[in-house]
Amino acid sequence: MRAKLNKSKTIVEVVKDGLCTGCGTCVGLCPVDAIELVIDHKKGIYVPQLDEERCNRCGLCFEVCPGHSVDFKRLNLQIFGKEPEDILVGNYLDCYIGHATDYYIRYNSSSGGLVTALLIYALQEGIIDGALVTRMRKDKPLEPEPFVARTREEIAAAARSKYCPVPANTGLKKILGSDAKFAVVGLPCHLHGVRKAEMAVPKLAAGIVLHIGIFCGTTKNFLATEFQLRRMGISTREVANLDYRGMGWPGYMTVKLKNGQRKFAELYNYYDNKFCSFVPWRCTVCTDQTAELADVSFGDAWLPRVKETDRIGSSIIVSRNKTGDDLLKQAATKTIIELRLIRTEQVIASQRGLLEKKKNSRARLKMSRWFGRKVPALNTRLLPPSPWSYLYSGLLYSEVLLASKRYLWWLLSIYCPLLSFAGRLRSKLRF
Repeated sequence: MRAKLNKSKTIVEVVKDGLCTGCGTCVGLCPVDAIELVIDHKKGIYVPQLDEERCNRCGLCFEVCPGHSVDFKRLNLQIFGKEPEDILVGNYLDCYIGHATDYYIRYNSSSGGLVTALLIYALQEGIIDGALVTRMRKDKPLEPEPFVARTREEIAAAARSKYCPVPANTGLKKILGSDAKFAVVGLPCHLHGVRKAEMAVPKLAAGIVLHIGIFCGTTKNFLATEFQLRRMGISTREVANLDYRGMGWPGYMTVKLKNGQRKFAELYNYYDNKFCSFVPWRCTVCTDQTAELADVSFGDAWLPRVKETDRIGSSIIVSRNKTGDDLLKQAATKTIIELRLIRTEQVIASQRGLLEKKKNSRARLKMSRWFGRKVPALNTRLLPPSPWSYLYSGLLYSEVLLASKRYLWWLLSIYCPLLSFAGRLRSKLRF
């Protein structure tokens, strides 16, 4: 059966169905280098292109692709030995809030610097020999660059969130070509691809000893950055360097221009202000917000007390297995990081939309089928949708449509407040 599947489908079918996540797993695993990721500038996303002449029709690209399917039940059994009891958070051992003790790392990261601090610690202790991470390219500062960091300085250079498409898994090819031990850092979709790839290629599973996940509501396409730069009065051609986060918490977007000038936008003022409209369609039907297939997952600590008092940065942490939990406790014992146990209810409270995501995803999958769109096969448990799930999803898709057309961007000034009002109304009426 597997041989028949391998010879019948390639990544081309995934692209035709509109299910590609742009994660780069197909590029990283292709044994004959027949796939290249290119930017579709109209949609603002990465799209794989297959060289039909070079392709040997092995079908590996389709098998490892998380775009068309993620068998969460099977993967959870494979990784954790059981299905998760908690639908919202996934499998876990403990939950924490914490931050790096190095002030510079903490201040210059997105939310507490824990990922950076833990990777540096794991590298210095010989737990890993390198980490697959992402930085922004020097020659093209608005495009991300996945790479294998092998020094403290290289890991630090990859700190801070990238609010744009990131083809992180293209770097899996570097791991496959080495006998060293690696960590991988990625969003839920990246880890879906990594875990599927590990099941298909045992050598990859042997080389990756640590999976670090980053919480994600949805990623943003490249149009989001273009839109925000336009709001700041900046041409894309003027940009020499861009950081989406940093300078404390919740932080600032910092744009350095080629003339040496710097411009800033506070996260609160840009991220939730129309920026969130720029969502690739495939992201709207994702059911995983907390990187459920990681060894340990991290996200911003959006809790009332933290928002009122923390100006440097803290993270919510979910340790999911012994690998992740041991690393956290070892680093805490050596005062590399500070940790405090919290309840899962606090994890859920810290992540706006997590409950709705498990409800709305089912509604969005159904709505997509109604309109003739292909949807991914996701073998996972979801919460029953409410009437609000369908109403809100319809409003969201209208917003995403407006954001996808540059000539309609002016309408976002009208529509986004309407969607925000609908959300507040829903909370007030509790339906």
